Amino acid sequence: MIRVLVVDDDFMVAKVHSGYVARTPGFAVVGVAHNGADALRLAEELKPDLVLLDVYLPDMDGLSVLRQLRASLDVDVIVITAATDVDTVRGAMRGGVLHYLIKPFEYAALRDQLAHFASLHERLHRLASAGQADVDQVFGARPSARPVLPKGLTLETARLVEGALRAHPDGLSASECASETGVARVSARRYLEHFVAVGKAEVSLRYGGTGRPERRYAWVQ
Repeated sequence: MIRVLVVDDDFMVAKVHSGYVARTPGFAVVGVAHNGADALRLAEELKPDLVLLDVYLPDMDGLSVLRQLRASLDVDVIVITAATDVDTVRGAMRGGVLHYLIKPFEYAALRDQLAHFASLHERLHRLASAGQADVDQVFGARPSARPVLPKGLTLETARLVEGALRAHPDGLSASECASETGVARVSARRYLEHFVAVGKAEVSLRYGGTGRPERRYAWVQ
């Protein structure tokens, strides 16, 4: 079994990612950390084969964790984050990560990266020495990215809706979300319901004096 340490400050997201790993044959979650200090401690104690590493952590940024992991342990890393700025992507690349997955994504996207890692792991384990053809296979055989959202939804709008949810911890309605993001109310509700379906948001009902109750959405912190 390939042993995986999951690092994410969001308890719900860590649980989802751990479930993804557990669903993938040949992989097992050996630990979960919600901050950088625990990630470094558990990596030292558990000696995982692979770390799924978030960038936004409460005590230090994930790239700092990456550098410390690289300095002290023989472990591979896949960054999983909402960070899309080029400096962070470049820092991850220079830190030697295997891949960089941008949230939100579906199980298939992570499954493909895990399968790719397992294939490399097995291939390198079998080789006593590597010829150029072997090296070309290792560095060139990367899986393509899978769609990360249901058909009809775009990542750019998903980020707008996520930003509106994060800015309103007490929740907001589809109409309020539409007003804040500039998208149609029907579209805003589709994105909100998608976030509920994947466990990133929760919905509650607000009852008024008359008529149907209003659905209000809140980001799961």
